[in-house]
Amino acid sequence: MSHARRMYDLVEPIGLVPYFADESDEALIALGLRNPWDAYFAGRAAPFGRSVPAEVIHAIFYNFAPGEVARHIPKVWELTTPEAALAARERGCVAGIRRILGELADSPRVTRAGDLLLKAATSAPVEGRALYAALRTLPVPQEPVARLWHAATLLREHRGDGHTVALLAEGIGGTESHVLHALSTGIPANKFGRVWHLPADQLTTVVDGMRDRGLIGTDGWLTPDGRAAKERVEAMTDRLAETPYGALSAHELEQLVADLEPISAALRAVFPW
Repeated sequence: MSHARRMYDLVEPIGLVPYFADESDEALIALGLRNPWDAYFAGRAAPFGRSVPAEVIHAIFYNFAPGEVARHIPKVWELTTPEAALAARERGCVAGIRRILGELADSPRVTRAGDLLLKAATSAPVEGRALYAALRTLPVPQEPVARLWHAATLLREHRGDGHTVALLAEGIGGTESHVLHALSTGIPANKFGRVWHLPADQLTTVVDGMRDRGLIGTDGWLTPDGRAAKERVEAMTDRLAETPYGALSAHELEQLVADLEPISAALRAVFPW
């Protein structure tokens, strides 16, 4: 297993805190935002500031259906500011992590893991990685739990930018990426959480296009070519995510894994995987 794949398994639960811990949405909605999707777009797009239009955020985020981003941006910046959104998101995520970890949140493991993750997370080039680059412009929190979450978010967006590159290289569009993932995990496309709400004809058009390219069979599931495409996307994503971990020595990587394992396990135990 590559370092990137092993670290993805350990870092991803921390990076998912804004989306699975209620405290993040609650802190953002308290600013005047209307719903959790306002909170999502305000929190994640805030590093770009208020002047970047919905069309650009749509392109960077990659996998939202046409029009979904524009329902929230720029409206969220009429209700709050990027600076307030960033502070609320961090505050909520720290509260969520502390609730879940309990006493572990104040252990030396969190401090060590945050320092080592940050060393990795700030070592990679930013070229071609818009979300990662935007996050790199933000100040680094000093409080250990906030520092851990910030470093994990940097690494999550670094990997996500690389995943977009892998999808583009494979010719997989944004909505198609959800269909590909859903079918690879045994979930019918029209039951998958990120696309089930789309108009039936819109989703059917996406599936038909993938069927015409040989990715989906007449039975509605991935063909061997479809499964191979998914494997190539994941393999390239892992390769493109390796660079940050090259900044750590073998001993530091070993220490980081040991410190992250109980933290990630505690988060995984309460999140709906």
